[in-house]
Amino acid sequence: MLQVSVLLCVILWSTALFGGTVLADDPYRFFNWNVTYGIILPLGVRQQGILINGQFPGPDIYSQTNDNLIINVFNSLNEPFLISWEGIQNRKDSYEDGVSGTTCPIPPGKNFTYILQVKDQIGSFFYFPSLGFHKAAGGFGGIRIYSRPLIPVPFPTPDGDYTVLIGDWYKANHTTLRKILDNGHRLAFPDGILINGRGSGVTFTVQQGKTYRLRISNVGLQNSLNFRIQGHTLKLVEVEGTHTVQTEYSSLDVHVGQSYSVLVTADQPPKDYYVVVSTRFTSQFLTTTGVLHYSNSRSAVSGPIPGGPTEIEWSLNQARSIRQNLTASGPRPNPQGSFHYGLINLTRTIRLQNSAGQVNGKQRYAVNSVSYVPADTPLKIADYFKIGGVFQVGSISDNPTGQAIHLGTSVLGTDYKAFIEIVFENTENIVQSWHLNGYNFFVVGMDGGTWSPASRKQYNLQDGVYRCTTQVYPNSWTAIYISLDNAGMWNLRSEFWARQYLGQQFYLRVYTTSTSPRDEYPIPANALLCGRALGKH
Repeated sequence: MLQVSVLLCVILWSTALFGGTVLADDPYRFFNWNVTYGIILPLGVRQQGILINGQFPGPDIYSQTNDNLIINVFNSLNEPFLISWEGIQNRKDSYEDGVSGTTCPIPPGKNFTYILQVKDQIGSFFYFPSLGFHKAAGGFGGIRIYSRPLIPVPFPTPDGDYTVLIGDWYKANHTTLRKILDNGHRLAFPDGILINGRGSGVTFTVQQGKTYRLRISNVGLQNSLNFRIQGHTLKLVEVEGTHTVQTEYSSLDVHVGQSYSVLVTADQPPKDYYVVVSTRFTSQFLTTTGVLHYSNSRSAVSGPIPGGPTEIEWSLNQARSIRQNLTASGPRPNPQGSFHYGLINLTRTIRLQNSAGQVNGKQRYAVNSVSYVPADTPLKIADYFKIGGVFQVGSISDNPTGQAIHLGTSVLGTDYKAFIEIVFENTENIVQSWHLNGYNFFVVGMDGGTWSPASRKQYNLQDGVYRCTTQVYPNSWTAIYISLDNAGMWNLRSEFWARQYLGQQFYLRVYTTSTSPRDEYPIPANALLCGRALGKH
């Protein structure tokens, strides 16, 4: 009787929050997080970090396909705060996305309860704070979505499972870094690299002969990183929720914002081995090490730290080798390859070119010449309440314009259930990394030089990897296909965080005239309202 009462309470509570939409058929997992400042010393220097329940990095989220995640976040900082969920698609519900264009910030001393469903998803992801350059202070952690028990996974259950959060790091507080950016200047090169919040000394303990899954996410601010383990190979099995062809690599390039799962077998003599993470494609070089510790180890790490690759061509070839496992089941029992994306007619091509420049004497970054400026009201909330003057659909072009950079609240309109091509064109001498909230997409091609329609002849239209964050090499292009089956307002951004902060992002409005919750959920009853939406409930 008690169990029935508890379930009834949960159903009624979720009904109220969703405004009538009930997700009671799937399990609920509840989390209470208190976000605070705290002193951390990841590079040996005291600095102000952002902690979740006293932890840096924050706690991992463990879940299973279709689980409902009820995450109550209390903001104990002295400034507004939001958490976003890298790779979690928030199907039909961009209000929960946790970025400035969809969700009102949590005021200091207040709380907000996120209601997420990891609908039809599996894999390895992470969460992070999206406002105010908070990401440079912490507040991030891993997300695991396990397959349901009856869904086959294309590799044996590992003997252990580790979250590995890697990223570049500054010794300065995020407030100092933010002030530099707000004053119109570029940031200096980062000071070091962290593995799970530590600049050195992190240890992963293994037993000889056993196999372990490492869920590697680059949660850093700008640099692509190479990950490798002395004397061991990395068998790639999953990329951002997609099972891959199981290829073994000596090392793996992980671009900022990306997540990978690899299997590592402890098949070497019992000793300790270096775990190495180093920067890629930079004139300055950063590296850090951890330890793969065999439980029966007889000696400490020894020998030279293994070096990584140095050529862009090596990385490009590796990226092209990462392919979708067509016969493996994904979150559902049907094979991943049952969606034949290469046979679907494109309805639109969008070309996006990144650029850097000055606006009013201050450093800015842009997409198709527009440098994004946040509105005073989240775009999705303004759209729902039909509040005029907040944004204009079509305020960014489908194609590069060649114009000088200008400021704007850029929104690109698209149609629900369209099938489109996006080409990222990088004419700069940096590696770009692009992420789209709310979606995975098929990476169909990448190459150096200038994209043209003839470039489609080299596309992979059969087993391109299906992911949510892709790199674009210097003076190169990357092409993706997207099925726009998730209505809402979705952030498309550079993962180079200073560039994102200074305008290299925009919102993709995937629009439907339908008001049915089968297509898009209404605004949650517990949604925070701000700006011009105050008092609109």
